[in-house]
Amino acid sequence: MGSSVRRATRRRAMGAGLAALFVAAGAVGCSKFAGDRSPDMAPAAAVAKAAKKTEDITSLRYRMAGEMPGEGTIEGEAAMSTKPQALSMRMSSAKSGDTVELRVVGKALYMNGGAEAAKEMGGKSWLKLDTSALGGAASDLSANSMSAAEAEKNPASEAASLTGAKDVKKVGTETVDGVRTTHYAGKVTLADVKAAAAKGDDKAARERREKSVEQYAKMGVDALTMDMWVDGDDHTKRFRMRGEGDKGPLDMTITFLDLNQPVTVTTPPAKDTTDLAQLMKDARG
Repeated sequence: MGSSVRRATRRRAMGAGLAALFVAAGAVGCSKFAGDRSPDMAPAAAVAKAAKKTEDITSLRYRMAGEMPGEGTIEGEAAMSTKPQALSMRMSSAKSGDTVELRVVGKALYMNGGAEAAKEMGGKSWLKLDTSALGGAASDLSANSMSAAEAEKNPASEAASLTGAKDVKKVGTETVDGVRTTHYAGKVTLADVKAAAAKGDDKAARERREKSVEQYAKMGVDALTMDMWVDGDDHTKRFRMRGEGDKGPLDMTITFLDLNQPVTVTTPPAKDTTDLAQLMKDARG
């Protein structure tokens, strides 16, 4: 594989993948808000209840906007399904001026970096990364960017982070996208998140939160200020996280549009796709 393609792969994977990796919160409920459903519930208990509900989510759609360390301002929209596993995401970066589209179908990640990337791949607009086919080469490509496994990460798993805060408070009631919500806020350190994760009974949930801690640590973020807006069905409607990383601020806001609705992601046409595994094979040959 040519060095220009490798550089393009890493650059666009980093710009696009960071947003997919660090999007946060639970999922939006679809019913109308009927006031504070649990007026006597402590803020920490209300947040924990909303976080618990994310475990039953099988699909969701959301939009995101904010700043990522080293990437500057980004915005985008995505839809994902965990059963079956699929993701469709489009986002743009003000710093690079690029608009990148990601699709995950099964174990394969497809990335469309736009016209400039296509020029470096013989006119083909999609690059396919399949970790099962790439083997050890996949870790090399993702060392400074994003692997397919990270792109598949369910953003709903981040909701539990706020449960580790020792100072969760109720800010008030607010309307978000026409839905009345209760606004909660708190601050957590990575140690808080890790300690809260260790107390969970669900092994998969514990592992997801531990991976989140590792990713924040790689960014140089050691503490997070978090805001969560919970609707009348105890689902998270909006989530914001802020922190300071080694390469700049992290400030992402995620608004959830729906949940548990059908998500269909199509595989890009083969004629428009460059298979990275085949490129690597040809290069070794």
